[in-house]
Amino acid sequence: MRNTDRYPVEGPNSLWHVYKTVPFWKVIKNFVVIQAARYSPFLGLKNWLYKHFLGMKVGDQTSFALMVMLDIMFPEKISVGRNTVIGYNTTILAHEYLIKEYRLGDVKIGSEVMIGANSTILPGVTIGDGAIVSAGTLVHKDVPAGAFVGGNPMRIIREDAQEVLQE
Repeated sequence: MRNTDRYPVEGPNSLWHVYKTVPFWKVIKNFVVIQAARYSPFLGLKNWLYKHFLGMKVGDQTSFALMVMLDIMFPEKISVGRNTVIGYNTTILAHEYLIKEYRLGDVKIGSEVMIGANSTILPGVTIGDGAIVSAGTLVHKDVPAGAFVGGNPMRIIREDAQEVLQE
């Protein structure tokens, strides 16, 4: 089970209540920063923007590839360890708006993690140190440290990702 906080809403679906949950100008600022970083070829600049303008925790030498899409509303709930690679066009969400409720959850990505291209990471997920997430994976639950995971739905392919790197 993902570690999210649930907030019920009355009336229309929870997305109609979006600006009761997050300030409009915060969303605009986050959108501009995230879009600028998505297209930037400068890894250090991306990390600096994420830390200083979005309030994220980003470790040294972490690499966000081109087109990575971070949560626009709650990027401060995302933390990434050192020397991690987030692959092309990956989406990292810290919120989800449903019909009768919305949910918020911290996303914790460890150090020395490799996340393949076109993956989606849902709110409330922890990815342990040294894990490998295969390209195109929907990460809907925690990933143990050192594991190799993949698929939709995600499953553990190997407990020891180091074996995969040696093949």
